[in-house]
Amino acid sequence: MTTYKEIFGKYVLNLASDPTSDAEGQIWYNTTSGTFKTQLNILNSWASGGNLNTARAVEGGAGTQTAALAFGGTTSLPPVSAVTEKYDGTSWTSVNNMNTARYGLGSAGTQTAAVGFSGAPGPGTKTAVTEKYDGTSWTNSGNVNTSNFVGGSAGTQTSALKFGGSLFPFTSNTNATEKYNGTSWTSVNNMNNTRGLFSGCGLQTAALGFGGYPPAGGSTTQTESYDGTTWTNVNALNNSRRELSGAGTQTAALAIGGSPGAQNVVEAYNGTSWSATGSLGMGRYVLAAAGTQTAALAFGGVNPSITGATEEFTSSLLTTKTITTS
Repeated sequence: MTTYKEIFGKYVLNLASDPTSDAEGQIWYNTTSGTFKTQLNILNSWASGGNLNTARAVEGGAGTQTAALAFGGTTSLPPVSAVTEKYDGTSWTSVNNMNTARYGLGSAGTQTAAVGFSGAPGPGTKTAVTEKYDGTSWTNSGNVNTSNFVGGSAGTQTSALKFGGSLFPFTSNTNATEKYNGTSWTSVNNMNNTRGLFSGCGLQTAALGFGGYPPAGGSTTQTESYDGTTWTNVNALNNSRRELSGAGTQTAALAIGGSPGAQNVVEAYNGTSWSATGSLGMGRYVLAAAGTQTAALAFGGVNPSITGATEEFTSSLLTTKTITTS
């Protein structure tokens, strides 16, 4: 007789109370209620939101699904953009531009307290400029030590992290990591893997970096976790890609889109491993994202031309169901 363990690779557990997470598809016996139960994710999908007013490859993004900020990018190469827009959960509104137009910049923070740093003001150039946004205007604040573009970023306006990124040419990358205190940048321990054109998410003391363009070219599945002091290699993405975007936290992240090709692949990270989750309606790369693993926003990008498309991701919390037996 075939057992549940042989089919699904999991045992039926005996538990006194229902688990609160990481139990999708698992069946257990609740010894308190005397019933068999399971958990199902009833919704995990992307839906169209309002388009950006200025279609572009963005990369500068901050905030939440219903209060996001998009800044910088390129409408073609050249020109680059200083355009800033805010999202209210339905539509985008243009607000004051950045002081330095650029693409491939790092970003962190919220809609009313964001920070944008480094990036490329044009082909073959890099900038070290950092700008802070207060909900109304942008102010220059403390240059980075290693200028680059399309690296990983995480954190808040006053506690940001910048890691890795591309130099010129693309095969010349960096693994440098810097932290920001709201005024100045300080170099800290390097990443283990040198790469560019990748993404990150999380906090200054609990960040995640994934995907990218390694020195040998192509794309990578590499994932690293940062604890505020050192980087550690962790389980890799299932799909190798670069020029992707990310949202969420170190232990609840989303890896969204990317290239080669205009990928619609989305993967969720639970602090241990990556798994596929609701695909983008429009595959694209060089896009920006904001929000959490269960309520994310993806905007802008390329497929195959530059787009202003915005998509909202909704993932319901796992719902506990009682299994009736008769």
